[in-house]
Amino acid sequence: MIGKITSGLSTRHLIGYLYGPGKANEHTDPHLVASWDGFAPDPGRTHDTRAAKKQLAQALDLRVNQARQQGRDTKRHVWHCSIRAAPEDRHLSDEEWATIAHRVITATGIAPDGDPDGCRWVAVRHADDHIHIAATTVRGDLRNEKHWNDYLTTDHELAAVEKDYDLHRVVRGDRTAAKRPTRAEQEKAHRTGHTHTARERLRTTVRTAVAAAASTEEFIRLLNGTEGVLVEVQRFPSGDIRGYKVALTEDTNAAGDPVWFSGSKLAPDLSFPKVHERLSATDATEPNGKPHPWHQATAAAERIPSHLEQNDDNASQAHLAALGEALDALPLVAPASLRPKLLQAATAFERATRSLIRPDHQRSRALRGAVRSMLREPAPKGGAGLAMFLDAALLAVIAAVRWHEKRHHQQQAHAARQALAPLQAAYDEAARAPLVSLANRKPPRATTGRHAEIIRRTLPEHADKILNSRDWHALATVLSDAKATGHDPARLLKQASDQRALEDARYPARVLIWRIERMGQRPAPSTRARAAQARSTAATRHTPRPEATAPASISTQRPASRPRR
Repeated sequence: MIGKITSGLSTRHLIGYLYGPGKANEHTDPHLVASWDGFAPDPGRTHDTRAAKKQLAQALDLRVNQARQQGRDTKRHVWHCSIRAAPEDRHLSDEEWATIAHRVITATGIAPDGDPDGCRWVAVRHADDHIHIAATTVRGDLRNEKHWNDYLTTDHELAAVEKDYDLHRVVRGDRTAAKRPTRAEQEKAHRTGHTHTARERLRTTVRTAVAAAASTEEFIRLLNGTEGVLVEVQRFPSGDIRGYKVALTEDTNAAGDPVWFSGSKLAPDLSFPKVHERLSATDATEPNGKPHPWHQATAAAERIPSHLEQNDDNASQAHLAALGEALDALPLVAPASLRPKLLQAATAFERATRSLIRPDHQRSRALRGAVRSMLREPAPKGGAGLAMFLDAALLAVIAAVRWHEKRHHQQQAHAARQALAPLQAAYDEAARAPLVSLANRKPPRATTGRHAEIIRRTLPEHADKILNSRDWHALATVLSDAKATGHDPARLLKQASDQRALEDARYPARVLIWRIERMGQRPAPSTRARAAQARSTAATRHTPRPEATAPASISTQRPASRPRR
């Protein structure tokens, strides 16, 4: 159930609407289901509807008029709450709707049970799936009822109603969601032939600029360079940026002026202070002398599931925000055929990047900096770089779903789940050509057999799934390429599987392909380094285990962090 609360100035106008035909003749059989005393006149059950509506409005306004006679302030005295059931819910009876209205009016403090001075109210039903509660917020003692936090208390009570009546459970948020377009904005978009409203289109534009910028100055410069977008920057007397607002050149009001949106009106994390905070925690890494930026970004994304397992929610929230920025940036560098899917995934995941947990953006500098460098460096040829990053991003989004679910972030978990399908579709398309190219270079049968034995020995729990998958020949090719450059295939397989368990992977062979492809491009360890590693491993095996005196919580605890490979 969803409740929507507004306030107004005229009781008579609201009663006229509730008992009228509606804007599109959608009101059928309007009638009263409950009232403050159970004896309020019902215009829907009398022949003289006009007189009954006037009588009902006068009864509701009785205390309002008395307060006015005493010189009290009664502005916006009308409280209006519409309550709508989900389309899949059963039709509730008038008696059930009456009980729900009583519960809401009590929870909000409009008319608590047992309070003779509670406000006057009525509940009107003119459709199968919803009711309207109309109340005047002047009490019997002529004081104004403040009804603080009425939206939250109504939402909490409706959640309890859903449980008690076995109705559809609405996914509820924490007031960190971006503001939804108004009905007027939606109708305007429809009239002008746009699928999305100006607010939504600007939100996407600004998020993309944040993802691509390495500083606030570059952020403003990117917005100014976006075709069809107007930007107005507010500054302090010192010249420093205080805020910004954006508009579409084609979106104007009745006077022909642009319709402006500040960053905070687009989304809570797009206000200038929030953008400045994120961009101040960005290191644009230079590719010279370092791994390719696409490989750096992939490595940072692969570490996100591990970060989310730690007991640092502020750092985890920052990593999710950085992942959202990476998804926002991908349409800028992806092939045209993939952009709609990637944009859909980024738009869906946007809600998963915010919660009431304050992000510590300093902890996610690695991914944020790698993404900026990635945008300035061409992707590796053949599409393998994009497929590699999308593979890591998929596992990170799956981990985000679990992280939000564990913290009861219903909207965020739902948003992350919504992002999986388009992201998986984009990955499947991006990976198709590189995988075919690798499979076409499959090694001889004898070599493939040796690699298969290594798989069974190193990853026995996943061996059958890997060896029977259509990606096995591509994996065998990658292992052969790594061996040709001096790497040990068994060691690479172990390292690749240790980076992150393969249980979440839809295609574990593909996960191993991209990880080994990336690790295989690093210089192979020297003979001396391999000998040192072997001595270290042998020493570890021969070290006697300590007696089991440590607490069980320590012996079963995951390591705080894994070494970077």
